[in-house]
Amino acid sequence: MNKESNMSVLLKGLLKENPVFVLILGTCPTLATTTTVIGALGMGLAATAVLICSNAVVSMCRKFIPDTVRIPCYIVIIAGFVTIVEMFMHAFLPEMYELLGVYLALITVNCIILGRAEMYAGKQPVGKSILDGIGMGLGFTIALLAMATIREVFGAGTFAGIPVPFIETHTIDILIKAPGGLMVYGMLIAAVNFITKGKAIKKKDFSCAGCPSAGNCHGGCASAEKEAE
Repeated sequence: MNKESNMSVLLKGLLKENPVFVLILGTCPTLATTTTVIGALGMGLAATAVLICSNAVVSMCRKFIPDTVRIPCYIVIIAGFVTIVEMFMHAFLPEMYELLGVYLALITVNCIILGRAEMYAGKQPVGKSILDGIGMGLGFTIALLAMATIREVFGAGTFAGIPVPFIETHTIDILIKAPGGLMVYGMLIAAVNFITKGKAIKKKDFSCAGCPSAGNCHGGCASAEKEAE
């Protein structure tokens, strides 16, 4: 049983195991929704809501879900909560719903959410799973906001749609395009790596044991693991 304190479980997603800058997960929505701060905030909060709810349900059902079908079951649970979030946004936040578009539905297959269900919620009690969902969700949201702030302010000259004096007439247009997104993403990953001196997370904390494809792997991650040792 994991002996991590509740505070440790809650805070590790902010930096030590930040899903975007350390684990490098959820790259597609990270690049696609960070052209504006509003879009980044909407995606972050939607993913956080799904993450918390799915973690809680997966944890509650972990003893009843057969191991052979756990991944399909997790996806069904996640898809259910994504549908609820979509319906809520469509009804009460139509502009946000239109802004996020297809990326809202794609939360269902977001590696962060499925990864936490497989690696954490499927093995831990409900309380810790909810804390893990909150921490990882906040880490994801903060990462999106950091990227969106840089891209929107310097790429479009606005912050949350509000013009920024001087910068609005001296924008770097490439920042709001795909190449600029990749550049900002790489710079922030490097910054986090520098701040933590490359020790934000240890390779030994991960193994092939939790990978649903481990049985079909012929040397991939297992070989990399041995080389790292």
